[in-house]
Amino acid sequence: MESAMPDTAAAYEPTDRTVPTRSRDRASYDREVVHAILDEGYVCHLGFVRDGAPVVLPTLYGRVGERLYVHGSTGSRPLRMAGRAADPGLAVCLTVTHVDGLVLARSAFHHTLNYRSVVVHGIAHQVTDPEERRAALDALVDHVVPGRAADSRPANDKELAATAVLRLDLDEVSAKIRTGGPNDDPEDLSLPYWTGVVPLTRGYGEPVPADTLAAGIALPDYLTTL
Repeated sequence: MESAMPDTAAAYEPTDRTVPTRSRDRASYDREVVHAILDEGYVCHLGFVRDGAPVVLPTLYGRVGERLYVHGSTGSRPLRMAGRAADPGLAVCLTVTHVDGLVLARSAFHHTLNYRSVVVHGIAHQVTDPEERRAALDALVDHVVPGRAADSRPANDKELAATAVLRLDLDEVSAKIRTGGPNDDPEDLSLPYWTGVVPLTRGYGEPVPADTLAAGIALPDYLTTL
């Protein structure tokens, strides 16, 4: 298994693709900030070009050190394209976004969102090493619920044969964050409209057992502490 060695640098190096053209003060290349945003999310959007047209797919992901893993059917388009012998690797753009608040300004123009996002550019490669594939699939399960991979049946050979995994190294990466209230123009401050922020929070409901759950199986600790 090829190891995803940690990078000791505190920040990612900005590139032409990771420096925003607007609101550059909101950009961050801090490694811990990027990791925190990625680790809190569940769904990424994976963008690539197929037959000259852009394609963006929502999918689950998992992080192991300085690598992201996504998985899918061996017949899915990005996974087939990344495995082409004549063109190894697939140029992709992967994004993760959290919306933290609705920012309501006095003017329609200044309405916006408070958010945290990460954008990753790079070349995705199919994972063929069996050990790395199993570790990646465990990371995908644990990314959804930490501790779940060890508390479920691992994929068998038939399931592994039907599943492909893509690896994307965190090399060309940036985060972008907006916080705070609305930025109304000075001439609008006296207008008689409500203005402020409506916070958005994520919560978890009470776990609902499956109809087929056998009697005597208790709720796992990792769910009670989720």
